[in-house]
Amino acid sequence: MSSKNVTLTTIPAGIRKPGQYLEYNTRLAVSTLPANSQKLLIVGQRLANSTVAALLATQVFSAADAADYFGAGSQLHLMCKTAIAENPYLDLSAIALDDVVGGAQATGTITLTGPATGPGVIRVYVGNRKVEVAIASTDTAAAIATALNAALGLIPDLPVTFGVAGAVLTGTNRHKGTVGNLVDLTVEVTAAGVAAAVVAMANGATDPDVSTALTQVYASQFDKIVMPYNDQTSITALRTHLDSVSGPVEQRPGCGVVAVDSALAAATTLAAAINGGRIVPAELRGTRSPAYEIAAALAAVWCSEPDPARPLNGLPLVTIAAPPIASRLSRTEQENCLANGMTPLEVGPGERVQIVRLITSYTKNAQGINDVSLLDATTITSLDYTRRAIRERIALRFPRDKISTKKRTAARVRTEILDVLHKLEDLEILDNVDAYKDQLIVEKDDQNVGQLNARIPANVVPGLHVFAAVIDLYL
Repeated sequence: MSSKNVTLTTIPAGIRKPGQYLEYNTRLAVSTLPANSQKLLIVGQRLANSTVAALLATQVFSAADAADYFGAGSQLHLMCKTAIAENPYLDLSAIALDDVVGGAQATGTITLTGPATGPGVIRVYVGNRKVEVAIASTDTAAAIATALNAALGLIPDLPVTFGVAGAVLTGTNRHKGTVGNLVDLTVEVTAAGVAAAVVAMANGATDPDVSTALTQVYASQFDKIVMPYNDQTSITALRTHLDSVSGPVEQRPGCGVVAVDSALAAATTLAAAINGGRIVPAELRGTRSPAYEIAAALAAVWCSEPDPARPLNGLPLVTIAAPPIASRLSRTEQENCLANGMTPLEVGPGERVQIVRLITSYTKNAQGINDVSLLDATTITSLDYTRRAIRERIALRFPRDKISTKKRTAARVRTEILDVLHKLEDLEILDNVDAYKDQLIVEKDDQNVGQLNARIPANVVPGLHVFAAVIDLYL
């Protein structure tokens, strides 16, 4: 009887010494679905005074850690700081890149004129960081510039360092590369007689190659990857990486997040050039916050949602500066973004930036035909979670089984998969499982001995994004 229905895995066969021998079988213990915890990786540049080597993925638990590891005011420090502020419980790692030797740092200037004919203040925003200095009546432009330069120097984690000559402050980005061009300099003056002319940060050139960092983490699992660079070459490298690690062989799925602050036509053109079902590009036009901080904030908020199918509509990005009204995306422009693979961000109540609808850049199939199958980012994350749940169940239940007709191995595998699908239905990740269960097939492969093949229907639950109605008037 035991030889037919009981398989011993650790008790040796042929024991002759009398005794009671019991082993433990944990294969049937777990019948729940796996937790959907999220791991975020941020790619960015470090400073020369950092304590963590380049190309070494490192867990980050606080903004102070990031400042120590990568240098205060470094791109990577500021991205980690933003992500942790959005999601304090984030499972965060970061991998650093060095500035390109032949690159150039972005520079900009603030030129003051005076003297002041009345008291007031001068406020300088470096990105989304505000520095304020009082102005007394009769203060000269040079005196105001000197005081302002001293105040800016007291903040060690600004992305820009400043120097002063007369009434001109010159800002230099801490890093070489184009991301320095993304840092806005904004000045507000309330003192009569004082004015400020700003030359925007510009001329930063030559970003690092992100593929070197992605190669280093190829064997690791990260659910979200944030990249500071929003050029087509860098995003394409991220898309290639994600498609590779997320495929059916590697099965370490993830999604990438980038952000732009640009004209709508440029943003949608970029999205069309990427056309990736695992790349989420976001557009927030006119904000003081650098695009790389927007991307870090968005990814951190996304990681706060454990339900892979639940929409993120309306979730705020509390660290990101609301753009002025004139720069905000109109209703029509938001629709344009959503039709062309770009996630629009808007300003909601309380002047908080929030997600309109999280979508991927995938809009067309390989034949160039419009394809909405991966429109919402929740679709690919729901499929990833479904695959993970099925994979873990099969690994638990059938770690060393044989494909046996007598023990109906294929049928037992199908039963376990169907149970997983029903549990996914209970969590509202899949829908109407019984209507599709006849399409669930498990069968032996005709060529590869020892292989079972399955076709698994997955009716992913969509998010509720649109409600439309007609109101009939009766008098």
